[in-house]
Amino acid sequence: MSGLEIWLLAVGLAMDCFAVSIASGIILKKVQLRPMLVMALFFGLFQALMPLLGWIGASFLSHLIESVDHWVAFVILAFLGGRMTIESFKDEDCKNEYDPTSLKVVSALAVATSIDALAVGVSFAFLGINSLSAILSPISIIGIVSFSLSMLGLMFGIRFGCGIACKLHAEFWGGIILIIIGVKILIEHLFFS
Repeated sequence: MSGLEIWLLAVGLAMDCFAVSIASGIILKKVQLRPMLVMALFFGLFQALMPLLGWIGASFLSHLIESVDHWVAFVILAFLGGRMTIESFKDEDCKNEYDPTSLKVVSALAVATSIDALAVGVSFAFLGINSLSAILSPISIIGIVSFSLSMLGLMFGIRFGCGIACKLHAEFWGGIILIIIGVKILIEHLFFS
């Protein structure tokens, strides 16, 4: 994967964090530095950790499906992107259903928003990332982008509330990015390798 693809992938994955952070900012209503940093750090950490775990697990199996690895990467990214895109059309009002200052809630949200990143880690193994040093750059970028977009989402939610924030469709655009990357991987492997 090229550097640009990794950055786009990181943005795509971070869109769940961004959307949840906007909702959390709406609930917080005012800047509360400690809970905001905790949430952004947890989101960034889990978004970086999950692809590493997925990559480790899949690295042991990649030699078994080398001939179809591009299809596996495509299916994973297209499925995740499609699911994110469909989820973006669900009608969700801004509700105070959780406490974004609770460590238990933040931990659960960090895990929930990073499940997609676990599957992306699996696709990294099938794309030929075969050493720990090679995976460190993508997972670092994913973690940093997730942290940054989480902080931005929190500030955005605090500042604008439901009005503008709910119209961004962050999940939709994140899903589209993942689908495009999956299609690109498939086309490259089918026609250019």
